[in-house]
Amino acid sequence: MNHFLKKILTILLVLVSVLSFGQSTFISGQDSLRNPITVAVPFLGFAPDSRASAMGDVGVATSPDANSIHWNNAKLAFIDTDMGFAFSYSPWLGNIVDDMSLNYLSFYKKIDQTQTFGASFRYFDLGEIALYDEFANPNGVENPSELAIDGTYSRKLSENMGVGATLRFVWSNLAGNITGAPDAKAGTSVAVDLGWYYTKPFMLSGKNSELSLGAHISNIGQKVTYSAESNENFIPANFRIGSAFKTNLDPYNTITLAFDINKLMVPTPPIYETDQDGNIVTDSNGNKVIAKGKDPDRPLLSGTFGSFADAPRGFQEEIQELTYSIGAEYWYRDIFSARAGYFSEHENKGDRKYFTVGAGFRYQIFGFDFSYLIPQGQNHPLADTLRISLLFNLDQSAREDGE
Repeated sequence: MNHFLKKILTILLVLVSVLSFGQSTFISGQDSLRNPITVAVPFLGFAPDSRASAMGDVGVATSPDANSIHWNNAKLAFIDTDMGFAFSYSPWLGNIVDDMSLNYLSFYKKIDQTQTFGASFRYFDLGEIALYDEFANPNGVENPSELAIDGTYSRKLSENMGVGATLRFVWSNLAGNITGAPDAKAGTSVAVDLGWYYTKPFMLSGKNSELSLGAHISNIGQKVTYSAESNENFIPANFRIGSAFKTNLDPYNTITLAFDINKLMVPTPPIYETDQDGNIVTDSNGNKVIAKGKDPDRPLLSGTFGSFADAPRGFQEEIQELTYSIGAEYWYRDIFSARAGYFSEHENKGDRKYFTVGAGFRYQIFGFDFSYLIPQGQNHPLADTLRISLLFNLDQSAREDGE
């Protein structure tokens, strides 16, 4: 791969992996406690819909909807309506560029009272990038993009518990059709998600209430490469657990409180040995010498499931890799909703900290949600992130047509 293409791919990876995840710098851990984890195709981890993103990115145990495939596929089996779909749109990094966007389309259909099928399509448009040759002459415009297509099966194991499985195909074209780079190619991967969901209604002080628990492992799949196989990168495998408590305040007002914890199942960058001048030491084969931690270039299963115990600074750093989300949702007559939440990530692992707000509306077959992100820090690349979602409940339409 020529130097020009390497530069283009580096810029794109920094833009997507670093800014989108809030990881402000690439560092090897030599002189700083900051040690963020970088991945390929990070768009797979972006909150796609407005409801969950308005609640601080919680969703593993909240009530099911058309977007449950992303948050916890096991919830689909508990959805009340027969069939529906949703579309979400979000301009991305709007304070930096004006033509990036995340688009998400999801669909579900109940097979019977215990089984539900779901499908989703996610498209990440990285916008137009002007290219120049080594003499600074214009060399065309490219429009890199990425997408993922999912198929989901969800089943109730009992009245209160269910499981789900998703098969996902991922395609990522960062190089576009750049000429002079015959060894560049689009990256592809196949991944699976596994989910578990439990919900239990009960009475609390004479009011109908519900406690739900959830666990979801997403994006367990093959590494992505854009050139030689030796340049493979992990995709954002993630482990999410959480709970949600819902109660009816009275016949017209309902409130839900939810809490999620996330852990990226990706190898933590090690601390490399350096010489007296601060340069990284290499062995006779040109490989970097690791002082603490484990080699990040490991096989899929070893790297994914070994990520719970590979941080170079031990258990303390492993705890720092957890992210926390808390959210609240209020409904009036199941027509109007107001939502708020908070997301927190340790400063050594990306330092994303932001508040979220949003609202929703439901009328017969139609639903509308929006969310807005408010970072704690100034000049944050995720500032002013807005998501809009449209939902359609085809089951209600069928019932009304039959009346």
